[in-house]
Amino acid sequence: MEMIRAIIRPEKVSEVLAALMEAGFPAVTKVSVYGRGKQRGLKVGEIHYDELPKELIMLVVPDQEREYVLKTILTTARTGDGHFGDGKIFISPVDEAYTISSGVKES
Repeated sequence: MEMIRAIIRPEKVSEVLAALMEAGFPAVTKVSVYGRGKQRGLKVGEIHYDELPKELIMLVVPDQEREYVLKTILTTARTGDGHFGDGKIFISPVDEAYTISSGVKES
């Protein structure tokens, strides 16, 4: 299993969640977050915005579905070619997962 964490623009969340649902991945956790990337925030006129609002979505998928989900998020969350601030995706292995209500270990 793999955990996919995607930090994306707030205006793209509904579109990404709908694409994941349509692709057969309805189980997602979403959290509102603030941060900055390599661009170090945003300057508009004389005002510097150090931290920008983003959304963090997390989901765990089988190893064989990793690339499919990654491509779904990448194509849906992208606002254009080379635009700063579209976000970042992190993928890491999941050693074990348990359903709390039943205590059953998932594979």
